Amino acid sequence: MTPPLGAVIVNYNAGPELRRALQSIDREAGGSWQGVVVDNASADGSEAAAMEFAQVRLVRNSENVGFARGVNQAIRECPADRIVIMNPDCQLMPGSLPPLMAVLDSDPRCAIVAPLVRDPDGSPQGNARGDPDMLTGLFGRSSALRRTLPALEVARRNVIVGTADDASTTVDWVSGACMLVRRDAFVGVGGFDERYFMYWEDADLCRRLRARGHTIRFAPAAAAVHRVGQSSRTARAQSVRSFHDSAYLYYSTHVAPGVLNPKRWIARALLASRCWWKLARGA
Repeated sequence: MTPPLGAVIVNYNAGPELRRALQSIDREAGGSWQGVVVDNASADGSEAAAMEFAQVRLVRNSENVGFARGVNQAIRECPADRIVIMNPDCQLMPGSLPPLMAVLDSDPRCAIVAPLVRDPDGSPQGNARGDPDMLTGLFGRSSALRRTLPALEVARRNVIVGTADDASTTVDWVSGACMLVRRDAFVGVGGFDERYFMYWEDADLCRRLRARGHTIRFAPAAAAVHRVGQSSRTARAQSVRSFHDSAYLYYSTHVAPGVLNPKRWIARALLASRCWWKLARGA
């Protein structure tokens, strides 16, 4: 018998975070769930935590195949109709699962619903967002301009901040750090685009789902805590390059299609410069 809830996590050197993530899912699901952990050749032994849970199957990859491919691999092994996709450094907060399930089940068009994701200090992480465009680099989640001028329309459109008292709302896209997905909708669009090694695959997925008539919802009555970068800290240079490569892939696919579009050249130059600056600063 297929359990009512599935969960998939792609692990890469997450340390003790994977165990905490699985514990939070097990608590929220009341033990009635089926999970798949795909480990992307971790070197810290963190994947062993998956074997502590009878409901979880561990799949070990011989190399790091990235987040998008890892999730697709896990979902093929997870037959549940409702599946939590979550980073290993994320935890569901108590009482978060029922409101997420209620939102997903109340509207057959809804393909994905996400909770309000917070930093460990309780501040909103900005996991619900508007479609990226040329101004996202200036007013995106981590930009100084958005923090300085949060009331501007462009800032509020790029990052949607909710409170626990707010009703669920339709948004353009939500972060893949924590989301509840309808399996048939996810599989129906081919899952994550595996050209994205990591980053921006969530924005691409939500855009393709919306093009098929599905909706994406943000339910701040539910909450999760995300300790950003617990996995990428062990491969920072690769993480930085992947972020910028994926940003260009998304932009050239959805915002500036056409090989002769001059916006592509501008985006490529700006992203290459930003990538170089990030790597140089880190060094």
